[in-house]
Amino acid sequence: MTPTPRPPRRVTVLDLAAARAEGRPLTMVTAYDWPTGRLADESGVDCVLVGDSVAMVVAGRSSTIPATLEQMIYHGEIVARAVTRSMVVVDLPFPFQHLGVRTAVEACARILKETGCQAVKLEGTAGQADVVAGIVAAGIPVMAHVGLRPQAVHQLGGYRMQRDEEQLMTDARAAAEAGAFAVVLECIPRAAAATITAALPVPTIGIGAGPDCSGQVLVMHDLVGLSPDRVPRFVRAYADVRGTIGSALARWRADVERRDFPGPDETLG
Repeated sequence: MTPTPRPPRRVTVLDLAAARAEGRPLTMVTAYDWPTGRLADESGVDCVLVGDSVAMVVAGRSSTIPATLEQMIYHGEIVARAVTRSMVVVDLPFPFQHLGVRTAVEACARILKETGCQAVKLEGTAGQADVVAGIVAAGIPVMAHVGLRPQAVHQLGGYRMQRDEEQLMTDARAAAEAGAFAVVLECIPRAAAATITAALPVPTIGIGAGPDCSGQVLVMHDLVGLSPDRVPRFVRAYADVRGTIGSALARWRADVERRDFPGPDETLG
């Protein structure tokens, strides 16, 4: 099936709203560096997320909590330079959304100014609605994130499905009413995601939340088969990049050991 053509200009919050109104599913994928940013942009996805998952996927940490503001700015700036069409969204790392409106606004302003991204993503509950509102009032577009919040993994008792549908709706509504232009729904029941998606005036983007959201997001390393560890059940791998790279490295090493590399074609002078 041929993907829907995308405009040659930068994707905006208005484009996401229009896609939701038209019933066109939105796509968002993570990127953490220049090569993955370029690949994501060239694929035609709507949004590229520089997630605090960089702490786990790139740095090998056990959670996203160790990601720092400086690290998010570093990776965000690289990806933002690589991406020319997709909307670039950068995660606000823990714990800035819990330190008051002014501190959160200052951190988000740094992200926006120093990376060149178009929006920030913020994990939270209805308790952070004032923070979302303050960031939006400062002119910074906010994508909210409810359900399983990886930054709160210890409080939530691990990486598990969130089933309190009343609380999920409260959190999602609060984010939208505070001015978030979209809401990520992570690891919640399909029925809850469908109900929230129908109730909100803004797009929802699901990850482990079923097919009824306005769009979907995955970690690039998971969907291309590059992750070294077991991936969540909600992931579909579309390639075996880890196997391809491993095979290429093994063949190269064998060629070097046999003195087959470099050969005449790779020898200069």
